[in-house]
Amino acid sequence: MEAESEKRFRLEIVTPERKLVDKQVKYVSAPGSEGEFGVLAGHTEFFTTLGTGTISYEDEEAVHMLAVSCGYAEVKPESVVILAENAEPAREIDRERAIRDRERWEKELEGLSFEDKNYKIYQAKLDRAMSRILVASQHLEK
Repeated sequence: MEAESEKRFRLEIVTPERKLVDKQVKYVSAPGSEGEFGVLAGHTEFFTTLGTGTISYEDEEAVHMLAVSCGYAEVKPESVVILAENAEPAREIDRERAIRDRERWEKELEGLSFEDKNYKIYQAKLDRAMSRILVASQHLEK
């Protein structure tokens, strides 16, 4: 009998352009709009919107990370389907560009009040740059 921690479930991560992941995994964690959530096989069903951040999952080979922003996740006991507006595996992220983006959006936010019409837009762009840097940095450490 398979140990509880060794059970697998199907993970699919899809963007409008392509399917990034379609495999059996041990766990997945993702940034829900109400906070980070983690899933193991047999999880209770739920549906949520995604925030900006990182998705991590473990398969037979290793732990993998992707930068993600906007989308939806459907969790079932035997599967997780993530439909993301943007998702990038670590190997595809240009870390230097992400650092430049972070600097640009930090500068744009300087002096803006929360009520400014551009504040939320610039903050979302900064959050995306930060998650891209984190994922790219993790990839460099391997």
